[in-house]
Amino acid sequence: MNLADLLRRETVARMSDAERLAAARRTRLYFQRPEQPGFLVSETEAGPMVPLFTSVEGLARFAGACAWASTTVADIVELLPDGVRALVDPFGERPFLLDTEVLREAESAGGSTPHKHGGVGG
Repeated sequence: MNLADLLRRETVARMSDAERLAAARRTRLYFQRPEQPGFLVSETEAGPMVPLFTSVEGLARFAGACAWASTTVADIVELLPDGVRALVDPFGERPFLLDTEVLREAESAGGSTPHKHGGVGG
C-alpha cells in the first residue's frame, strides 16, 4: 500500500455513512457501449451481469479496443434493470459486485447504508 492509498483509506474511514454513499454515487465507471442505448449484459452462471470498470485501461484489458461510455454509479443504480447485477473491474486486483439494490435502499432510507451483505465494495 502506498501513501496515497493509505490517505484515501483514512479519509473514507472518517466519513459518515451518508458521505460514503454520496461519494460512491459520484464515482464514474466505464463500460463497453453496445450498438443500441443501454448496457451489454452477459449471461453468467450467477445470472445476468454487466461488466463495469473504474478506468478506461481496465475496460481495454477486458474488451480490447471498443466503443465505450461512462456514467456515474448513481446513473447505473437508476438504469440497470432489476435482476441485472454489475461486476466492477472483473480482471482487476479487487473485483466486486456493485449491489444496486442496496444502494437504492440506502437512498430511500435517507442516505444511511443498510447493514446487509453486499454494498458498494468488497
